[in-house]
Amino acid sequence: MKFSSLVSALSAIGLASAANFTVKVGENGGLTYNPSSVNASVGDTIAFQFVAKNHSVTQSTFASPCNASGVNSGFFPVAANATTVPEWSFTLDNASAPLWFFCAQTGHCAKGMVFAVNPTAAKSFNAFQAAANATGANSTTAGASGSGSAASGTAASPSASVAESAVASSSGAAGTAGAASVASDAMSTLSFSSATGLLAVVGLVFGVAL
Repeated sequence: MKFSSLVSALSAIGLASAANFTVKVGENGGLTYNPSSVNASVGDTIAFQFVAKNHSVTQSTFASPCNASGVNSGFFPVAANATTVPEWSFTLDNASAPLWFFCAQTGHCAKGMVFAVNPTAAKSFNAFQAAANATGANSTTAGASGSGSAASGTAASPSASVAESAVASSSGAAGTAGAASVASDAMSTLSFSSATGLLAVVGLVFGVAL
């Protein structure tokens, strides 16, 4: 009985210590993630709110910043007069290595629209963004399907919900590095929130100005 109570207490402490990060995607019509990077711990949730135009959160690697290699949120178009915004989130299961992301709209990554989780001194956000800027617009087309599924790896149907409130409960998923040449840049395991990908489909059918 005492052991059970102790386990419950420890679980409650663990839940209370988890942090939630909110990242604005395309804020003020810009090609930005705000903030551009976060330092997160295991159990923390990172939620991306798509506030303008039509962007994605697509995983890549430090060595190839504008090539899809991992999970992909898909595109989420937002009308200029929208009163609610789509949100896509994941919970960090492994903080042992940085995670790297970019917007898969053509040309956006080459203009510096990238994001990082737990960048390091050796692999900094500034270095990652500089590498993205140097790629040229053609490299951003990989993985820009907007379907919400992983471009590679084993992630399970990441998607988004229309929300301005709390992040939905999440289900397990994993992201892996795409090639042996970047094995040292192996990506951490992720858990992704489950929800509807309807907005991604709407974006593909009707389109939104870039």
